[in-house]
Amino acid sequence: MSLTPIRAAEVIGRLADFDAIIDARSEAEFRQDHLPGAINWPTLNNAERIEIGTLYKQVNPFEARKRGAAIAARNIAAHIEREVIDKPRDWQPLAYCWRGGQRSGALSLILSQIGFRVTLVEGGYKAFRAALVQDIMARVPGLSLRVICGPTGSGKTRLLQALAAQGAQVLDLEALANHRSSVLGAMPGLAQPTQKRFETLIWDRLRSFDATQPVFIESESKKVGNLSVPTALMEAMRSSPCLNLQLPDAERVALLLEDYDYLTRDVAYFCERLALLTELKGREVVGCWQKLAHEGDFASVVMDLLTQHYDPAYLQSMQRNFVQFGQAKNLNPADRSAPAMTQLAGQLLTNQLYVTEQPE
Repeated sequence: MSLTPIRAAEVIGRLADFDAIIDARSEAEFRQDHLPGAINWPTLNNAERIEIGTLYKQVNPFEARKRGAAIAARNIAAHIEREVIDKPRDWQPLAYCWRGGQRSGALSLILSQIGFRVTLVEGGYKAFRAALVQDIMARVPGLSLRVICGPTGSGKTRLLQALAAQGAQVLDLEALANHRSSVLGAMPGLAQPTQKRFETLIWDRLRSFDATQPVFIESESKKVGNLSVPTALMEAMRSSPCLNLQLPDAERVALLLEDYDYLTRDVAYFCERLALLTELKGREVVGCWQKLAHEGDFASVVMDLLTQHYDPAYLQSMQRNFVQFGQAKNLNPADRSAPAMTQLAGQLLTNQLYVTEQPE
């Protein structure tokens, strides 16, 4: 029998050492957040966890533990029959639950008695989460960030995608957050992750980076939709060298109409989102935009949004918050197309347009 406890701080650097990472918590807990690459083998599922918790409070802990043990034994047996029968003797899983280790401990004990070498996270997910937060703060200062700036519709995300396709290190916060970081940025059918999940996804990307190579990231505000960017990362972004991506207004409008085409297919939803700007822009202005949208003149609405709302706010924010924005190198792709962004990315990565010097 081999059952080895491991501190959460040590797990941070050893996830790749295990053949499987098993989360023994319920499905709901797993959806909230989990270790990268984890699979969910609930010792108690959502309904069972509520049932045992209610029994614990309303009857007594002893009765709850008896009932919980019976349910857990059946569930663990099902996991073993479904997932473990074909595993070789040298299979080495890592297991965890919430904090106390009862759920993961029960599973791990049986796996270890079979003969597998099982490692159990001390303090469970809660301890891992605390170690992850600390590790983000430790990793960020060692990164060489290059902040892709530019007004709304200039193609920042397209450039990040082109850079990633050519092997560059890219941290795309909007992709991780399922949000385009604006009033109109919610992605239909895609819910944002929880704050904890967002931070775990960020950490998972950070740990893959080579600190000797640059990391390209978009100039975000503190929040991407409803999610907050970790403070350490936000501070590093705001002090890092900037690249200022520029496109003509007509290209920006066309780009936004392409990227937000779902808004033009659902005018009612588009007008609903526009209504959120009423307090800032006034009923008359927003009403005019909604009228144009109903008439199908989306290009005029987008142009007005850019010139009257997004551009002034963006410039003020950049000048106020990003200390190296004034020294940013301008990037001028031929147009909004993928080939143009691919060409620009190639120039960046061959140092033809690269920012290497820090201002005095």
